[in-house]
Amino acid sequence: MIYSDKINISQQQPTKGNHAIVIGGSIAGLLAGRVLTNHFQQVTIVERDRFPEHPQFRPGVAQSHHVHVLLSKGQQILEQLFPGLVKDLETAGSLKIDWAAEFPWYNLFGWQPRFRSDIKSCLCSRHLLEWSIRRQLTADYSVQFLEGTQVKNLLSNVNNSKVTGVRIKSNSHEQDLTADLVVDASGRNSSLPKWLTALGYQAPEETVINSFLGYSSRWYKCPEGFQTDWKVLAVATKPPNDQRAGIIYSVENNFWVTTLYGINKDYPPTDEVGFLEFARSLRNPIVYEFIKDAQPISPVYGYRRTENRLSHYEKLSRLPDGIVAIGDAVCCFNPVYGQGMTVAALGAIALDQCLQNHPSLNGFTKGFQKQLAQVNTTPWLMATAEDLRWPGTEGGKPEWMTRLIQQYLDQVLLLSVEHPEVYQKYILVMQLTQSPKILFQPDIMAKILGQIIKNNQQFESTDREQNIPKLLC
Repeated sequence: MIYSDKINISQQQPTKGNHAIVIGGSIAGLLAGRVLTNHFQQVTIVERDRFPEHPQFRPGVAQSHHVHVLLSKGQQILEQLFPGLVKDLETAGSLKIDWAAEFPWYNLFGWQPRFRSDIKSCLCSRHLLEWSIRRQLTADYSVQFLEGTQVKNLLSNVNNSKVTGVRIKSNSHEQDLTADLVVDASGRNSSLPKWLTALGYQAPEETVINSFLGYSSRWYKCPEGFQTDWKVLAVATKPPNDQRAGIIYSVENNFWVTTLYGINKDYPPTDEVGFLEFARSLRNPIVYEFIKDAQPISPVYGYRRTENRLSHYEKLSRLPDGIVAIGDAVCCFNPVYGQGMTVAALGAIALDQCLQNHPSLNGFTKGFQKQLAQVNTTPWLMATAEDLRWPGTEGGKPEWMTRLIQQYLDQVLLLSVEHPEVYQKYILVMQLTQSPKILFQPDIMAKILGQIIKNNQQFESTDREQNIPKLLC
């Protein structure tokens, strides 16, 4: 399902029940709410924040000040869920990027080649994307929002075998809401493990992989008259010693979101001077060169909670009916890899397909959590394999197979410096539009073998040009 070109979204009349409740109104919750409208007469999204009337930051999304990437696969799904969304975003000022041509990337082996391709998606702020989705949900679908409302606990039947709704609190007033299905999309701080324990069930086991990465971001106004042929610019880390990186990400209103990050608690400062000095210290100073004369339009925002965390609901032998978990409430990634919103979209599609294929809600919870675990597997392995490159990472050590894959992917990147067709396949994998299997095709493996025989694996980025490469075509 994850790599299918065409997503089969349900078009049927709602048949699963009268009411579904979603806990959390961020991306995962909004997308879950959308697919639930295909199966329930009424959908309610409960959000502790108040939503802004216009695209702007809100307190409940601590990361909204930082770079948020909508991968090509994520955009494909969102456009199918919300026809016309991409056009709405473009009307509101979002940019369209060609990831092979307009994303200069300075990685382990210097700059990757640049060439035109069909690998494209929108660039915009997190708050513009959420605002646009909420507008469509409110206008076109039977979704009700309860803002400024907190979910206190779950309601259940007499023997706790089925969740029957939630108890909510708003303005010091508590009330019960009944539902046929409750979806927990409340994010990293989910209370579901605690609620399950209160109902007599086990909390799920957790796997946590933490490289102690932290980042800081600042918004800039693009300099007047500035012209360039790129829209996103990034300087990557180089394990095991160069643990600092940075990115400039163009969004609406001619703004740049500049995010710097460091690994193993080498956190970028949140003061102006320290932020610029950190940018200048990267392996390539080009991020600093672009922002040093740009006009800041925000403070420097810091964020430190970046561990990969996987809650194994799929392994629980007992779960009550009437409740499922989705998004970061189940699997959250180190945000630096840009997978979160797209994996949330994949989770919403999994929810829709499970509801299509399951005749009733009896036993639905366990089946869905198992299917969601399959969806999360590849992105989880991609993110944690990168974090496990660093000696200070806690929560696990790379097995021999992980080490082998890391070394092989390094060889793929090195090969792609001289072979744009290989780099294009690499981008497709990173955008979650193609399986990593395409990087193990015989022609690529043969080229890598020849590369190793020629003893090119020690190719160093210091031997490469520091300036952004020109487009090849």
